[in-house]
Amino acid sequence: MVNQICCIGAGYVGGPTCSVIANECPDIKVVVTDKNDARIRAWNSEELPVYEPGLFEIVKKCRGQNLFFTTDVDSAIRESDLIFISVNTPTKTFGFGKGRAADLRYIEAAARRIAEISKSSKIVVEKSTVPVRAAESINSILRANRKPGVAFQVLSNPEFLAEGSAIHDLMYPDRILIGGDQTKEGLEAIQKLCSIYERWIPKQNILTMNTWSSELTKLAANAFLAQRISAINSISAICEATGADVSEVAHGIGTDSRIGSKFLTASVGFGGSCFQKDVLNIVYLSECLNLPAVAAFWYQVIEMNNFQRTRFARRITENMFNTVTGKNIAIFGFSFKKNTGDTRESPAIYVCKHLLEEGAYLHIYDPKVQKQQILLDLSNNDGIEDCYKVEDQVTTFTDPYVAAKNTHAIVICTEWDEFLNLDYKQIYDNMYKPAFVFDGRKMLPTETLQKIGFHVETIGVKTNRLQNRSVAECII
Repeated sequence: MVNQICCIGAGYVGGPTCSVIANECPDIKVVVTDKNDARIRAWNSEELPVYEPGLFEIVKKCRGQNLFFTTDVDSAIRESDLIFISVNTPTKTFGFGKGRAADLRYIEAAARRIAEISKSSKIVVEKSTVPVRAAESINSILRANRKPGVAFQVLSNPEFLAEGSAIHDLMYPDRILIGGDQTKEGLEAIQKLCSIYERWIPKQNILTMNTWSSELTKLAANAFLAQRISAINSISAICEATGADVSEVAHGIGTDSRIGSKFLTASVGFGGSCFQKDVLNIVYLSECLNLPAVAAFWYQVIEMNNFQRTRFARRITENMFNTVTGKNIAIFGFSFKKNTGDTRESPAIYVCKHLLEEGAYLHIYDPKVQKQQILLDLSNNDGIEDCYKVEDQVTTFTDPYVAAKNTHAIVICTEWDEFLNLDYKQIYDNMYKPAFVFDGRKMLPTETLQKIGFHVETIGVKTNRLQNRSVAECII
């Protein structure tokens, strides 16, 4: 029986996951621990470090009862029966596997700390997104450093949370995956973790398998979703060149029961902490297994995403008379998707960097992303020439109307619902003319905006302007 759970890592996965477990299992003490003092203080405050609809209400209900946030990592490890490892696993930026392989230094550090501190047997669960066979590495570290009489069982329990709907995904998941050794001890550990989830999740939705299958399923699921987004975005480029409407094409495709309608919305590109990282993990794994064709196939998903972001930024410049130098451009949305403040791999970052490189002045508004985060993201010039000064060219705003005032264009980078309800006539009246709208999420009513006076450019839709080359010329 599990009486106390510890989670190492108080980020986007660890905090919400353990909050829901504490809410559904009031008899289990749940401790979330992290070395980052500022993050822990935020979890213990009225302004959580993670924004998710419904999260604050759960934390407020359980915090101080059976849910605790602390920087005392050692005590949390020592007193727990089951330990989630939910630390960051970024893509390597140096050395072998640079740009593809996962950096597992934090996973290794957590495993070594568990082995050093534990005085009793533990179930250790990898919750972070990890490459295949990471559990084997954790197992090796734990067994090589364990104390006499202490045993460890390592399980894989990958998360499938979509930011912005994480609480709903935790409460009503499509499935829970639990992988472990297919030994007597391993199966017993699997059952103990199953018994926790069974408190609120139907047994048929809890899938058990071997560790490697669980790890690969996580990577493959995200890779398949990213592939669908890149696929429809590739079609959006054809739509813009031919006169087809990508929404109509997506609807026609999605009505096929073999395909389905989800993840067929064209946009400026996918972002977030998982999609690119997990696809690159598969690329690296394929290269290591001497499967170059497989690696090339999946890497093209990343290349198409890069192409879509660059193409959208270029479309902005081309339509504004081939120059944005010295022009004010309002950026609506900076997080990678609505209902989250997460900016990791946000398409907005790349679009903004290209515009800054062209000499534009940006007025950025996002309801959840803080000024410091925006400036930090735009100060990292990886892949972009360092030819601009963020502080001189970027201003952040807390009001979209003020952000759009005296600008030449509005660029929609994130699909926040509030952007649908703005008074665009008021916004238009306070902009320089001609006033442009570039809809990177295909969410605004084009005809309504055109009647107001806007020149509207939308992802996946051809603009009513002369093309340099016709479709007929391309075919001939």
